[in-house]
Amino acid sequence: MRTFSDIIERLRRYYGPPAAPPAHGPFELVLWENACYLLPDERRLEVFQALRDKVGLNAAAIDAAPDRVLLPIALRGGMRPEMRVFRWREIARITLDQYNGDLDSILEQPYAEAKKALKQFPTIGDSGAEKILLLCGISGGLPLESNGLRVLCRLGWGHEQKSYQATYRSVQEALKPELPTEAESLKQAHLLLRLHGKTLCNDKAPLCHACPVSSQCNYGKKAMASPVPPAP
Repeated sequence: MRTFSDIIERLRRYYGPPAAPPAHGPFELVLWENACYLLPDERRLEVFQALRDKVGLNAAAIDAAPDRVLLPIALRGGMRPEMRVFRWREIARITLDQYNGDLDSILEQPYAEAKKALKQFPTIGDSGAEKILLLCGISGGLPLESNGLRVLCRLGWGHEQKSYQATYRSVQEALKPELPTEAESLKQAHLLLRLHGKTLCNDKAPLCHACPVSSQCNYGKKAMASPVPPAP
């Protein structure tokens, strides 16, 4: 019988300790989430590092930076770079106006208030705010993005439904009795599930034969039992 802790341990043995984003604190993590659109993590890192090196990862520096500096960086982040610059400025403005330039201050608030504060920022919804708080060491459950959600659904926690939100709720409800409470354990689980969903358990062509948890996976068992089509 598969358990959540066993799945995470198998993934940890296979991948090793997962790498967290190079962003530190809620302000940098909000910027990390807004660094690019529909591009690989390598490009996100490139944009984030350029912001750090050419502008500075603080609200005052981004607020003061001219478009001629920000726009070339934003171009590396994919489509609609002008919107990306607008969002960076909005992130800086909210941080300066409401938090005196120090978004770390929200980490002293109750969890619900800190989450509400983060949801003011561009592109940050419930799961994004929960993820940022978890990466800052504050636990409120296991936030999932599309890769981790797909992995858990294939493993048999919850059911894929017509809407993403309905699937998300189904998986979270099924997981609830098994989740650890420590922030570090939840952080490692989040990162490993995301990594697994981006590599072996990808959306279009999952590599079930190489998967370290395929023996525990409903989807994987069916996939490996199906006959392999002959080569053309």
